[in-house]
This record gives sequence, structure tokens and C-alpha cells, in this order.
Amino acid sequence: MLGPDTAGVFFLASVLLGLAPGPDNLYVLTQSAIHGHRAGLLVVLGLCTGLLVHTAAVALGVAALFHTSALAFNLLKWLGGAYLLYLAWQAFRASSAAAPGRGRVPRLGPARLYRRGVLMNVTNPKVSLFFLAFLPQFTDPALGSLVLQTVQLGGLFIVATLLVFGGISLLAGTLGDWLGRSPRAMRMMNRATGVILALLALRLLVEERS
Repeated sequence: MLGPDTAGVFFLASVLLGLAPGPDNLYVLTQSAIHGHRAGLLVVLGLCTGLLVHTAAVALGVAALFHTSALAFNLLKWLGGAYLLYLAWQAFRASSAAAPGRGRVPRLGPARLYRRGVLMNVTNPKVSLFFLAFLPQFTDPALGSLVLQTVQLGGLFIVATLLVFGGISLLAGTLGDWLGRSPRAMRMMNRATGVILALLALRLLVEERS
């Protein structure tokens, strides 16, 4: 079991990491601004489901494969980059759909939003490598099972992510409701989303194992 001091320090570090700009919180921000805070919260739930996968991977030692195998790392990296580019293309298409005379931007269904969050997180090998490097720093063999401690740390990280990303979603959703009254603003938001996703895809594709 984790000690309360360790858990408190880890939780604070997780909150600060959640606030740092990254592909996940930027995606939550843009989707919430375009589709509303409920859509953003669904994406957040998907991302946190992905974190469950990464936590299990670290606890079971699977994440070490991405650290030692260039093939496994590059395969997942290219899948993740391709998916981000696909989302960027979808955002640019939505921008065209929001042009004058073409109606409102189509709303995405709950399952699709949730699935996007899961895929975005799971197909990023850097998350597994980050967990592999970050979580063990807060474990202590003297406190019992390292697997159990890793699972507890992963759970705390997910709670911190839910709080931080949920707050981002609510704030961005409020801003999006205001901007949504302007078709021009919606087109600009979709284009900005497309650019951000494309840049994040390129960033992921040029990443190397550390």
C-alpha cells in the first residue's frame, strides 16, 4: 500500500502534469469548444480508459517492450500519428461543412467521441514510456507488492486527469457555446483544431525512444 505522503506528492505532480500543454488536453480543449462540454467529458473518459491500459501495461511489464523494441515502438507511433492526421482531416472537413449555406457542424455521437479518446491515448507509445519512467519512482518494495502500488498510482493519475481535464472541458465548453453563435468563429475553431492535430501528429512521428 502507498503511504499518504507518497500518494499526496504523486497526486500533486499528476495535477501539474495534467495542466502542462500536451496532445490530450489540447484535444479535450478543442473538442469541448466545438462540440460542447459534454463532448469534451466523453473524450476525457476515453482518454482515462486509455490510461487504464497503460497502467496495466506498466504493472505487467508490457510497456518495457516499447522501451526495448524499436519495431514495437515505431509501429504504435505510426499508428498514432496516422490517427491524429485522420482527426485533423476530419476537423478540416467539419470546417468546410460549417461554411455559409451548409448548416451547422455535424455533432459527433457519444460512442465516437469516447472511442476517439481511447484511441488517441492508447496509440501514443510515449504515454507507456512515461508511465514506465514515472510510476516506479513512487513505489517502494518495503511497502508490499509493486504491482499493487503501480495500479494505485495509475488510479491516482487517472483521478487527477479527470479533475484537470474535466475542468478544461467545462471552461472550453462555455467558451464554445458563446463562439458557436458565429459560423465564422466555428470555422476558425475547426481549422485551428485541424492545424493543432496535424502538428501533434508530426511531433509524434518524429519522436524517438528515450
